[in-house]
Amino acid sequence: MERISSAFSGEPDTREDLVAIMRDARADGLIDADTLRMMEGALSVSELTVGDVMVSRSQMVSLPADARFLDLMKQVVESGHSRFPVHGEDRDEILGILLAKDLLRGVVADNGPGDIHALLRPAVLIPESKKLNLLLKEFRLSHNHMAIVVDEYGGVAGLKSRSRTCSSRSSARSTTSTTRPGTPAR
Repeated sequence: MERISSAFSGEPDTREDLVAIMRDARADGLIDADTLRMMEGALSVSELTVGDVMVSRSQMVSLPADARFLDLMKQVVESGHSRFPVHGEDRDEILGILLAKDLLRGVVADNGPGDIHALLRPAVLIPESKKLNLLLKEFRLSHNHMAIVVDEYGGVAGLKSRSRTCSSRSSARSTTSTTRPGTPAR
């Protein structure tokens, strides 16, 4: 009896049923193609992992902790980004996240910090296998904007930023990077 009532209720039982209903709505002219694409993209987020959409390690702009403030400022200006992982001697040794505005304040402050360590914010480390929808929820709740993605051995695999997540939702299936080739990661 339950099967019969669900067949007539018109409510989808599976994700595939929901997609079919949305496509029927598009075919009937109830929604346009862009709306359908956006809705399908939103549904696909739950299937993606952070590793599917992260900025790869080779495209990351990270800053060495032992660099002079002037050299750091040059890298910040050249990259155009606002958040940077800061590493020790080894690029897998992430010491924290530096915000460009914190670096500016540190440089112009009288008796400012002697080194970059005083300006760092804690880095959030997440596994490549983490589901993207869970990370998005954590970003919203924690007001955090960047996470360092680590591989199964604890090495840096890449990064995921909140601002890059929004633009990557619709294109996540077609690319493993959220930046264009030759463009540094933000």
